[in-house]
Amino acid sequence: MARRPRVVVLDYGSGNLRSAQRALERAGADVVVTDDREVALSCDGLAVPGVGAFAACMRGLRAVDGPRIIDRRLTGGRPVLGVCVGMQVLFERGVEGAEESQGCGQWPGVVDRLTAPVVPHMGWNTVATPPGSALFAGVEAERFYFVHSYAARSFPIDVAAPFHPPAVTWAEHGEPFVAAVENGALSATQFHPEKSGDAGATLLQNWLGQL
Repeated sequence: MARRPRVVVLDYGSGNLRSAQRALERAGADVVVTDDREVALSCDGLAVPGVGAFAACMRGLRAVDGPRIIDRRLTGGRPVLGVCVGMQVLFERGVEGAEESQGCGQWPGVVDRLTAPVVPHMGWNTVATPPGSALFAGVEAERFYFVHSYAARSFPIDVAAPFHPPAVTWAEHGEPFVAAVENGALSATQFHPEKSGDAGATLLQNWLGQL
């Protein structure tokens, strides 16, 4: 019998932690919700969900040393998965009204308000995946569940940099926005896999298969 990977859902005061825990357990992981730094550093995979405002999530992350935990894990090639605002905070900056906040800076770019006839973007949507995506293997044509008003609407890539560029998945609501990123040990989705039915379950299984 294959060993179940050990996954930590990082507890930094954001919502929906238990739903993320249950979804990852159903996908095949042994999961604990904790803010313990050593446990978060030593587990097979770290999940960073997030709901609410960018600035509030960053304050919560800093309170548990989240940015440094994420950075330490990635330096060692240890997988991290961000979800919803947990993806947004991986970018350099977030702008919400008059409030601008520094993010974790793992990727260049700004998260700001979507330009669309109806905001928030709430419901099921298709995505455009890059060729050879490991995260979306088998669910490239499926729909996923989104709930958000803010997003990264561009993803600057230095094509001359001496490394493999991130694989970016796009979706559209009024305008194109980043729906997911695969970047070595760092993966993230703007949508909620735990609310995306069988497609979301398959995506989580794909992530666990990389641990």
